[in-house]
Amino acid sequence: MEWASTLSVTGNYQEGVMECLSEINSMMDNTPNLVVVFASPKNVNLLSDLNKMIDDRYSDCTILGCSGLGIIGNGQELEQKEGIAMSAGALPDVTVTPFHISSNNLPDGDAPPEEWESLVGATRESNPEFILLGDPFSSQCENLLMGLDYAFPESMIIGGLSSGGQQPGLNALLLDSDTFTEGIVGVALSGNIKIDTIVAQGCKPIGEPMRITRCNQNLLESIDDKPPFEVLRNLFSELSGSDQRLFNHSLFLGIVMDPFDETPEMGDFLIRNILGGDEASNRLMVGSYLKEGQIVQFHLRDSMTSSENLEQMLNTYSTESPDIPKGSGGLLFSCLGRGQYLYGEPNHDTNMFSETIGRLPLTGFFCNGEIGPVGGSTFLHGYTSSFGIIRPKSTS
Repeated sequence: MEWASTLSVTGNYQEGVMECLSEINSMMDNTPNLVVVFASPKNVNLLSDLNKMIDDRYSDCTILGCSGLGIIGNGQELEQKEGIAMSAGALPDVTVTPFHISSNNLPDGDAPPEEWESLVGATRESNPEFILLGDPFSSQCENLLMGLDYAFPESMIIGGLSSGGQQPGLNALLLDSDTFTEGIVGVALSGNIKIDTIVAQGCKPIGEPMRITRCNQNLLESIDDKPPFEVLRNLFSELSGSDQRLFNHSLFLGIVMDPFDETPEMGDFLIRNILGGDEASNRLMVGSYLKEGQIVQFHLRDSMTSSENLEQMLNTYSTESPDIPKGSGGLLFSCLGRGQYLYGEPNHDTNMFSETIGRLPLTGFFCNGEIGPVGGSTFLHGYTSSFGIIRPKSTS
């Protein structure tokens, strides 16, 4: 396996593509069979020939990409400037199956696994790994993720929703020589390939884990047999002054999605927004459907907690995972609300990744939603950095 990552800072996309392709040629010994490309254009129509230029150079290569308001290439985060980030992989003993899923052709929620297999052109027995790129206005991403988790329970899924377009039709999705403005494009990767994921949701827990004792869809009505507002008042009184200030505008609920996880740690919680509350009726509205018996814990988020969370998640992966084989690569799908906007400095997440994991060829973009697993299921996140480390299953 062999990966390369490049970044071209230019508003001329034809020149940028040629620059990236030239650098990839100089970095790689083998011809790639997968190219992943992200571009940050002022006008999405300029991208219509971008993937065709790549196809002219690598005619037997699968091309996957999208537009992004900010892009990441060669371990650098490019924000508020135009450019192109490109990653190329030479993946021996790997079958790359491209697919486009329109917004109106998803199987029903109770459809058998065979319909989901037909949708992506891969079978459960092939144990595929998935990279997905979607349009935020039309992808029905959460329904797709539930269906893929059901049909491919052993598969890893990672990706993000394109950004930059403020209305439908203004985001571009690239697949081989085609350009789409709706739905989802993706690849199923089968064979000697594995995607390890690191999903940093940028929050720290406060208080203690508790159990939902009464709820109604997304309304939280009782935790450990106590009204939510009573729990919050007691929790607030125990916080430091700085955390109390965060509490007033950056409070979230973490939900343990694995019903068998009785001792959750950081990374086991799915972070969801608290959408509102009614103290008179003692109910909180949460951005997720809830179930009685679920373990939950309140969380806070700011630049410091986000940085600490990322550092801990990267260190955990580095400590618990096997050595990453030479030739592996990485993808990063990071929220538009991170980057310089959150940290006040460039390259925060990519620098921490390279310092902790190593200088893998890292490519990605700043998303309108980030895809990655928590607790054994795949979710669409916000304010998250979702890393995918792509490596061979076996180096023999």
